[in-house]
Amino acid sequence: MILVDTFPTNKIGNLEYRIGRVFPFGATITDGGVNFSIFSKEAKSCTLLLYHHGDKKPFVKIPFPEEFRIGDVYTMMVFGINIETTEYGYSFDGEFDPGRGLRYDKTKVLLDPYAKSVSGRSVWGKKPDYKNPFQHRGQLIFDDYDWEGDKPLEYRQKDLIIYEMHVRSFTNHPSSEVKYKGTFAGILEKVPYLKELGINCIELMPIFEFDEFENSREVNGRTLYNYWGYSTVCFFAPKAGYAASSPFGMEADELKNLMKHLHRNGIEVILDVVFNHTAEGNENGPYISYRGIDNRNYYLLTPDGWYYNFSGCGNTLNCNNAVVRNMILDCLRYWISAYHIDGFRFDLASILTRDENGAPMMSPPLIESLAQDPVLGRANLIAEAWDAGGLYQVGNFPSWNRWSEWNGKYRDCVRKFIKGEGDRAPEVYWRIRGSNDMYGGRSAEASINFITCHDGFTLYDLVSYNNKHNEANGENNNDGCNDNDSWNCGVEGDTDDPCINSLRTRQMKNMMTILLTSRGVPMLLSGDEFANTQWGNNNAYCQDNEISYLDWSFLKKNKDLFEYVKNLIALRNEYPVIRESSFDFGNNGTGYPELSFHSPKAWQLDECASTLNFAYMYAQDHVKAGTKKDSFIYVAVNAYWEDCYYELPVIPDGMNWYVRLNSYGECNAAGKERKADDQHGFMLGQRGCAVYIAK
Repeated sequence: MILVDTFPTNKIGNLEYRIGRVFPFGATITDGGVNFSIFSKEAKSCTLLLYHHGDKKPFVKIPFPEEFRIGDVYTMMVFGINIETTEYGYSFDGEFDPGRGLRYDKTKVLLDPYAKSVSGRSVWGKKPDYKNPFQHRGQLIFDDYDWEGDKPLEYRQKDLIIYEMHVRSFTNHPSSEVKYKGTFAGILEKVPYLKELGINCIELMPIFEFDEFENSREVNGRTLYNYWGYSTVCFFAPKAGYAASSPFGMEADELKNLMKHLHRNGIEVILDVVFNHTAEGNENGPYISYRGIDNRNYYLLTPDGWYYNFSGCGNTLNCNNAVVRNMILDCLRYWISAYHIDGFRFDLASILTRDENGAPMMSPPLIESLAQDPVLGRANLIAEAWDAGGLYQVGNFPSWNRWSEWNGKYRDCVRKFIKGEGDRAPEVYWRIRGSNDMYGGRSAEASINFITCHDGFTLYDLVSYNNKHNEANGENNNDGCNDNDSWNCGVEGDTDDPCINSLRTRQMKNMMTILLTSRGVPMLLSGDEFANTQWGNNNAYCQDNEISYLDWSFLKKNKDLFEYVKNLIALRNEYPVIRESSFDFGNNGTGYPELSFHSPKAWQLDECASTLNFAYMYAQDHVKAGTKKDSFIYVAVNAYWEDCYYELPVIPDGMNWYVRLNSYGECNAAGKERKADDQHGFMLGQRGCAVYIAK
């Protein structure tokens, strides 16, 4: 029996077609055919173009009959398509009047914004054929992956330890010793390492399809690329060049396989998503998709038709337009349902709060829709709460008690304190508490704490360089941030001086200690745990080479740092009191304050005074924590250039203080802590820290 709504009514060549179904948008394999559906409010007509894989010319062009347009949606169901060998695109006819924001050009072949796979540029770094007028092509894929019962893990955000990585950088160095370097499959080979380190969440820098050749150039014999990928070509398709299987069109399955194995090993995945702009750039940019489909709806435009540039990348998506808002919602729902993604970090998220004129909104519809969407109900939503237009909303990003934020104030404060700015001490206390001065009406889960990320110095470079060294970027060292709050410990760059190298290691341990014992959600930059370096480049956005790649030989060289960070992560996982998200610091069942701050002399601290010596103590109530006995965690920080004696707080009878960690080289695993020689106090060396456990 043939259903009425799938019976073809038209024929062209060997293909039959009929009016399609409006939803879902995109190309959907169904009922023996393919349903094509695409929105354009202001086009006069639309044509579907079908290609044999790799051909420059379509084998058929099918204009949408007027009766196939429903409202502002063109929809058609085509029968007889060979799914595995067909690529598709669209052309739109309409007015070309840039002063009014209309840029239709029927000679351009355009990528479907909802394409689930993009072919034509599947091999990373393969130089494009610029004579081909259709570079990025929609490709049809089957949704038949066997998940074997997998689903998003849905951890409480307060329990996460996030590990930010670039897919290609993580394993592309020869020292990674993986088979499929620089790919999704390569990450899978490193899952045992991630488990050993103890992190339970990775945050992948952009993996939506992008063009690595965007603004590519030759500098000193090297090709510089759009390496980071913060310039999206298609929001629904994974980057084919990140898949070892991309020549076979299997990038979707390869990514799903990675997701399933990460989940099996208790590791969530957050995607870094870029909805603030697209790869089409400014008025001189290429036609890829949106510009030729519905320019005035998809982009923020000035009254005379120019592109607002709050992204710093040439254009700005009109995110609070109803159509664009629904597209973003559809996209994130798709990644949750089709790829089992656990959450999203939104690049330059303040742009998502701007109205059609670029002005900030008190209650942005998109932010509210994402916060209250049922499909995204348990996904992590993380905002980079600033944009390139100067809108800085850290601590004030609209949240609806769902959004958290990259806490840039945490980064800046800890960096400055550890390098010796004692006047930052009063702010450091707030940051360790979970930034309750900023998120007091919410919880510590709103604060994503970090000291380093992809954008800026690595942790090693933070203690090895006073100045950025971006000469390899070919911009005369003018790119990248100048305010790094770094200190080279006496020598710029690598040195053989054992005293300086020892100090640098302690400084890295000091920052990791504060980060992983602060309330809020910690985020580490991949490679920081073994002192990976970018040789002072703080803006490696274009470097597809050893500057960006993790050099895994440093893991062996800096094994003590790795073990220290691993122990800190284990400590955080062992003691729920550190991960607590409330701001109730009063006395708990132990009879002690849940979190207290001290000077080197116990219980005595002027929290308004400048200092480089302080300590803090968590008191864990065994009933609240679900453990057998109460326990205490005492963290001493000495950012001063002289040794300092710390008085240990008096603890209940029958308990003793044990040394868990100190940045001078002691690193004891859980259950193997060394009982402190002096139960009353200890001398802490200059620019050092220590963690004591009472049990």
